[in-house]
Amino acid sequence: MRQLWRICAGAALAAAIAFSPISPASAQEAKGKIYYLVPTLLDEFQTGSVSAIEKFMGDVGYEVVSLDGQNRTDLQLNQLDDVLNLDPAALIIAAVDFDAIKPGIEKARAAGVPVMIFDRQITSTPSDLTSVAGTIEIGQLAAKEISRLLTEKKGSLSGKVLQILGDPGDPYTLDIQKGFEDSMAGSDVTILTQPAMQWEASNAGSIAQDQLLTNPDIDLIFVHAAHLAVAVAAVLEAQGKAPGEIMLVSSNGAPVGLDLIRKGWEQVEVEQPLYAQAAALAMFADKVIAGEELTPGEYDVTGLPSVLTVEAWGPNIKIPGAVITAENVDDPKFWGNLQPPAEPVTPVE
Repeated sequence: MRQLWRICAGAALAAAIAFSPISPASAQEAKGKIYYLVPTLLDEFQTGSVSAIEKFMGDVGYEVVSLDGQNRTDLQLNQLDDVLNLDPAALIIAAVDFDAIKPGIEKARAAGVPVMIFDRQITSTPSDLTSVAGTIEIGQLAAKEISRLLTEKKGSLSGKVLQILGDPGDPYTLDIQKGFEDSMAGSDVTILTQPAMQWEASNAGSIAQDQLLTNPDIDLIFVHAAHLAVAVAAVLEAQGKAPGEIMLVSSNGAPVGLDLIRKGWEQVEVEQPLYAQAAALAMFADKVIAGEELTPGEYDVTGLPSVLTVEAWGPNIKIPGAVITAENVDDPKFWGNLQPPAEPVTPVE
């Protein structure tokens, strides 16, 4: 998803460790090292997650070493095996492959190393804490905004929407689809749905181009990530459409999406709360590493009302998204403006 820049960790663990920045707590002061296994550093969300996790974990006294899996399952599994020999305080994992990482999680926990899951929820085996966005709720928020936009345009809740998913093997996009379609059920809106395989922007552009030929009456295009919206906006511009002539809505809140709002091509982004997802891990890190039980309930995470539940796969904190429009697009609280909160995280007592 969402391309910005690449940090090449390389296959050698030592090189990756040497490259990784150290959090505000020095090695002497830190409570221990936490290794963050990142699936890729080819998109803004993942690069932003590295900075956010290092910052927030530093707030609560941990040094973070981030390792780039380069979208390779074999490399990420090798990294996991290697760091288990380095006496880590904990692991944070955003998996390249949900199924392939399962034995690695089980191996780490059997060795007494706590495992926290970031963003890419894994339900097939227990972990010590999972921090995720409320993805079904993101779909519901998108449905509410799309209903508003269609009603404003047509005078009633009707029209035709092209929905472009991400890769259909990714639960993130499937949950958004469910939240969106369930909320739109019973309306007079026709929804056309196609997946952009492997989250490729070029695939989204091809889908938009083909569908606009066969369905020129499409009123709005809803894509499940902002980098897909860039490709769609390019297709609309190439076809001579004016910004807003065919409305565009996206979900994840990346910088490119916010730029499209400023330029008028996109009307709404529903943000995936990157900063809060990272902060939630730091809030509970002490308890997770100490092996203490986490108390279910409501928690304030960087100002967002979040809910911690205990599921079959372990403690799970779900954090809501937010609606971004032309009216609030410059608000620094949105991660797409690349201004992480300066206020330190406070550990949960």
